[in-house]
Amino acid sequence: MNMRGCFLAALVVFPLQLSAATLIHNVRGYTLHDGERLSFTALEYDKGVVTAIYDDAASASASKAAERIDGQGLTLLPGLIDAHGHVAGLGSALASVDLTGSDSEGEAVARLSAVAENGEAWLFGAGWNQVLWPSGEFPSKTSLDAVITDRPVALSRVDRHALWVNSKALSLAGITADTPDPAGGQIVRDDAGEPTGILIDNAMRLIAEALPEATVESKKRDLSRAMRYLVSLGMTGAHDAGSTALEVDAYDALLKDGEFPMRIYSMLRMADPLIEKKWLEGPRKSTGGLFELRSVKISADGALGSRGAALFEDYSDDPGNKGLLLLSDEELSRQISRSAELGYQVNVHAIGDRANAKVLDEFEALNASSGQRALRHRVEHAQILRPVDIQRFAELDVIASVQPTHATSDKNMAGTRLGEDRLEGAYAWQSLFESGAKLAGGSDFPVEPPNPFFGLHAAVTRQDRDGEPPGGWRVGEALSRNKALSLFTEDAAYSGHAETQVGRLLPGYAADFILVRDDFFAVPREQLWKNKVHATVVAGELVFGEL
Repeated sequence: MNMRGCFLAALVVFPLQLSAATLIHNVRGYTLHDGERLSFTALEYDKGVVTAIYDDAASASASKAAERIDGQGLTLLPGLIDAHGHVAGLGSALASVDLTGSDSEGEAVARLSAVAENGEAWLFGAGWNQVLWPSGEFPSKTSLDAVITDRPVALSRVDRHALWVNSKALSLAGITADTPDPAGGQIVRDDAGEPTGILIDNAMRLIAEALPEATVESKKRDLSRAMRYLVSLGMTGAHDAGSTALEVDAYDALLKDGEFPMRIYSMLRMADPLIEKKWLEGPRKSTGGLFELRSVKISADGALGSRGAALFEDYSDDPGNKGLLLLSDEELSRQISRSAELGYQVNVHAIGDRANAKVLDEFEALNASSGQRALRHRVEHAQILRPVDIQRFAELDVIASVQPTHATSDKNMAGTRLGEDRLEGAYAWQSLFESGAKLAGGSDFPVEPPNPFFGLHAAVTRQDRDGEPPGGWRVGEALSRNKALSLFTEDAAYSGHAETQVGRLLPGYAADFILVRDDFFAVPREQLWKNKVHATVVAGELVFGEL
């Protein structure tokens, strides 16, 4: 018997059986163990924990489970974990105007005017991307003013690093030609110096300060709406990449109310002006493992699409512009070092090569202190890297938290922004993996669609869902199916200090699993994104679909 056979036999011979257990059988089951794929036909669980997996129907017949569920030949996978998303942002987006896929400024405005009503309430929307429009240029307040005059409008770009607003919104925020650009931000202006209605990175805070004050109740609605949607997509866990103080209070209220259908690993949003009190309280865990707060989210630069990512050299399509560092060197160092001293895992947004190098330098300095490597600090996105910096992730024990659909969304724009030479270290997942670095997979929802099968497809094919480009974009950086699934299961669990509790379907692990239509390891590569979720189970409880 080979090593894999011995491992499975041990799982069958020594199950943690209890009479009240549930057995789900007649499934094509898969789990991963340190990257190795294990197959099974039945899974037993009790009190929210896996008690046994069975290699075949004959061995499963020995189970003493009181309840037996026929899986109807569906595929059973570990629950998927998105290691980088914005939960409240998704909940808000689900309740706002969706501008995703709009093919021109005019179409985006038309979508707004179709739902807009008169009144004083703000009208929100998200998802526009000028890179996909014929002009390739940022939109302006003029087109919004033509259809909505006395109601403020605020529309987030697809990457949430730029905001498109109308004149009413500018007026309420007090933004005029005389308003200076804030540090780490830009008020885009026309030739006469007047604001065009586009605000980049830290300039967006000027609008945020003019918005109606959010409440715990409004945040509860956003978080609840998002979590219900995420479990319908097969997600049993998500890492919330920047929770505000108010959102932490809303999470706590939902936990108290028993309205928590999935696991959330929260990163405190250091840009929130109200975060300091919660930050200084230090890391904490919840009972039941549904909510953990032991990391922080710091942003070093902006995004590539809005030319805010910090580069060593000028943007190829915008000479003289090297992007934006959102914090001074001193403030970045202070936030990173003090958070680490408090015991937090430090997760830093870095997209441009200059931002990534700067953050790796900070982590290298941290490693001089005892115990820092054990905190598993992360770079969120790790999108554009100099080849010389790729090896540093493994050397420093820094996790690269990547989002595969960013590559397939950015593939046309990235070459324009960077030129071909800098693409060598762009979206370089396989290179990072081969270097020995730890990775984790996510989507950055609602910047990208939250469906995890979209990310699995992008990781394996390096193609968008239309099959472009043929053969894949920079396909040498594609991942195997095993490694792609690891990104969204055991690797994501490791990046949240939970690799002994979730991310695998082995005895002693949480019974977090999904039943899906297609066999992930047998379906043609180009169809991976089309998979459908039949049921989602968290800690043995059905939270979506039916069994």
